[in-house]
Amino acid sequence: MKIKEYYRRMVEWMEKHNIERKFRITYDIIANIVLVLAVAGFLLLVFAGGVGAGYFASLVKDEPIQPYEEMKKEIYNYEETSKLYFADNIYIGDIRADLHREEVSLDEVSDLVKQAVIATEDELFYEHDGVVPKAILRALFQEVTNAEQKTGGSTLTQQLIKNQILTNEVSFERKAKEILLALRLENFFEKDEILEAYLNIVPFGRDAAGQNIAGIQTAARGIFDVDANELNLPQAAYLAGLPQNPFKYTPFTSSGELKDEEGLEPGINRMKTVLYRMHQTGIIDEKEYKEALEYDITADFTKKSNSPIEEYPAIVFELEQRATEIIKEILAEKDGYTKEELQEDEQLNEQYAILADRALRHNGYHIHSTINKKMYDKMQKIVSEYQYFGPDRTVTKDGETVVEQVENGAVLIENKTGKILSFVPGRDFRAGDREFNYATKAHRSPGSTFKPFAYAIGFETGKFQPGSVFADIPTSYGSYSPKNYGGAIYGLVTVREAMTYSYNITAVKAYSEVMNDDPIGKYFSKLGFKRIDKSEAGNRSLVLGGLTHGVTVEENTAAFTTFANGGQYVEPYMIEKITDKDGNVIYEHKPEPVQVFSPQTSYLIVDIMRDVTRHGTAAYLQSQLKYGGVDWAGKTGTSQDYKDAWFIGVNPNVTFGSWIGYDTPASIYCANCSLSYHQRNIKLWAQMVNALTEEFPEIMAPKERFARPDGIVSRSFCATSGLLPSKLCQEAGLVRSDLFNAKFVPKEEDDSLIGGNMPLVIIDGEQVVAGPNTPEEFTLEAKGGIMFNPEFLKRMKYDQLGDLSVLIPRRNRESWEKIGLAGDLPSSFGTVDASSAKAPSAPGGLKSSGNTVSWKHQKGQLIVGYRIYYAAEDNQQFQLIGHTTEPSYKLPDKPGYYHVRAVNYFGQESKPSAQIVLEAKEEKPKDEGSQKQKEQPKQPQPSEPKETKPKDKPKDEPKEDRKQDENENKEDNKDATEE
Repeated sequence: MKIKEYYRRMVEWMEKHNIERKFRITYDIIANIVLVLAVAGFLLLVFAGGVGAGYFASLVKDEPIQPYEEMKKEIYNYEETSKLYFADNIYIGDIRADLHREEVSLDEVSDLVKQAVIATEDELFYEHDGVVPKAILRALFQEVTNAEQKTGGSTLTQQLIKNQILTNEVSFERKAKEILLALRLENFFEKDEILEAYLNIVPFGRDAAGQNIAGIQTAARGIFDVDANELNLPQAAYLAGLPQNPFKYTPFTSSGELKDEEGLEPGINRMKTVLYRMHQTGIIDEKEYKEALEYDITADFTKKSNSPIEEYPAIVFELEQRATEIIKEILAEKDGYTKEELQEDEQLNEQYAILADRALRHNGYHIHSTINKKMYDKMQKIVSEYQYFGPDRTVTKDGETVVEQVENGAVLIENKTGKILSFVPGRDFRAGDREFNYATKAHRSPGSTFKPFAYAIGFETGKFQPGSVFADIPTSYGSYSPKNYGGAIYGLVTVREAMTYSYNITAVKAYSEVMNDDPIGKYFSKLGFKRIDKSEAGNRSLVLGGLTHGVTVEENTAAFTTFANGGQYVEPYMIEKITDKDGNVIYEHKPEPVQVFSPQTSYLIVDIMRDVTRHGTAAYLQSQLKYGGVDWAGKTGTSQDYKDAWFIGVNPNVTFGSWIGYDTPASIYCANCSLSYHQRNIKLWAQMVNALTEEFPEIMAPKERFARPDGIVSRSFCATSGLLPSKLCQEAGLVRSDLFNAKFVPKEEDDSLIGGNMPLVIIDGEQVVAGPNTPEEFTLEAKGGIMFNPEFLKRMKYDQLGDLSVLIPRRNRESWEKIGLAGDLPSSFGTVDASSAKAPSAPGGLKSSGNTVSWKHQKGQLIVGYRIYYAAEDNQQFQLIGHTTEPSYKLPDKPGYYHVRAVNYFGQESKPSAQIVLEAKEEKPKDEGSQKQKEQPKQPQPSEPKETKPKDKPKDEPKEDRKQDENENKEDNKDATEE
């Protein structure tokens, strides 16, 4: 300050206070004294100032002179919390962060707030150039003297520098730099720019959710539930007082609870101090001041609210993780790295993951999701109220006994876009202790939901079609023998039937035909299954869900959308776009469809899955759906030992998948439950679909049906082979029809059947075609005149079956009545021909009843019948008198000697059985003393046969009782189940 100016002010001060009159000292004398003192003071200040200036210069000598752009970047680089949104821009809440802040421009802040802050924190704000010297000297004096009360000497500008560029370190060096930078900042920026930045960075304690908050907009919303431009005078004064000691003055605890009266008192007193300063500086008048003091500010505090992590924890976690991945790739790409390089370099990937997480929590992104809020809320409500999950179970984990409930994971996806509209993360998803997402994170066996993919590969390659026929009979591949549910077998079945009722044996056979065609690389990997390795292609149980790692509900549901999209796989996604705090789009999802199957293959699978829901394993669904007329198709799935139950349904608009199972895989089979495990899951699926359809019919219940593409034709085929029907097939009533890809229709005529002129014999209860040496007396014609062609049986290796009856389907069995079960010698007899065959053993175990004699049938000796021999006397030659295919025969009323010889397939006879002697009975003489009666014709009375040992005694025969094979033709249950 110049000497004259200082002198002038001193004079004015003295005149004002009448110093001359009070002390009766002349004006000139005082003026001279003051002048002398001023000169002396000036000389002292020059000396001290020189020393101080030198010291100050030494403190800031290493501080670089920052240009405007760099300083602007640092000042406005305050951390702003990223925000999450449902679809349609509905606000969810903030990303989890240590400090929550929302940026706001100064014109969106109430003038009362600006005035209150300036009156409290820096009343000379619009007058100083960044620092107030006297305030600095006062603060310096208090620091040197270690005064108990320190008033502080920082302007708003200095506080901004401290928070944004420097640190909170207490030192003269930091203070000197703060002063230098404050002066420079004032030179670059307007006052309002500085005030706006200050109001956005200053901390305000906690909000009603217990979150740490900064920035005036976040404070207004979090404490009073109003915007910063809507604050009244008491509210503005309360908030303006918080920055001095935010966590002491804040009205809320760390849990979001309102403090008690004693806890609120410091903040209210601080508000009164702010009001006093506003009154003292003339900002408010006496009336406004008194009204504000009497205002009940506690009535304005917002009620405790749940933070987004409490209300929608699963969505917050899922969006955070997905956004981090997206931002990680964006940051890496800016630095010249590709997505593939990140995947290959674990250290590099971790580095950018850290940078992305930091950016997500500090850069104020706006993350817009695909999740429909109403859909999500409805689905959670239904799951929370559902009563048919099944029983809880007690398990031991890490030495601790815990109770596990049957969990649910569900995902709803829009077919064309891959947009995840909603999901169910579990029955009781909570942050902290139950935050595992069963919809997106649980890798479980998909069970039979993988069958459509295996069949689709076969359709695509032309290996088979819906009308192709497989033998669903006991089958083994080395040590692996797939089994159907309950151990049942279903005979000759089409692919359509096998998938509709989920036969495991047929599915494994079908997959075996395509497993060498790179099914993982060409198909499953393109369907979005990320954890299926190519090495698993040779695992035949893959088609039944036998995977090393399993799949998620999201992955499986998304893969099913491929069938609804005409064979195009569209990757599922949950984040629509990400914008920065200025509204610039830094990421926007763009679907990139991948053609996996042809439209023809996809339609054929959809058409079969319609049958699954109509009368197959998901037939229960029809009784549960509230809204009819929707073209739903779907597939059930059960994993080994009933550990998982699935149902995935598709319609032209959406695909919806639901899974149930325990967290620790265990059987969900429940004998005492009113519903089966499949019904429990299907019922839950249907309840969610019904609720969503009620409010969103345009999405959930499209009126259009799946469009049948060109290249799909209907063709007839023979049910025995899947080939074009022959005349015999038509006569047998075995002509069927189905849809085919026009490129792969059957072109060859069926040859599985032959006419009935070929002689047959019965060996051990089984019909086989007679050989050239088989005696004609033991042959018979095939039933209905039609039977299997031996050449067909050989080609299909059915000739190796021990019992051809296994080929007859269990379903619609009556339509196969015209087919005789004939074939060549069964493989169960071994490789036998005429040259190596041995004559059968002599019949043994003879028994008689009247004239009927019976004996034991010896299985495994190719016996086709028996010949009966007779001689009147023991020493006479025996003559052939009869034959039979049964192990019994009625002898004539002719006394004499009989024996039986077994005859095999090659015409070889056994040695004779033990002899049977039939003796004539003696007639009784008439009673001479009786009255003479009319003579009646005599009735011959056969004598009882006697068994005598033949001269050529046969060898002992095995003691084996003949058992009749039972063929049970029980109807299958309407609700078919699967393994």
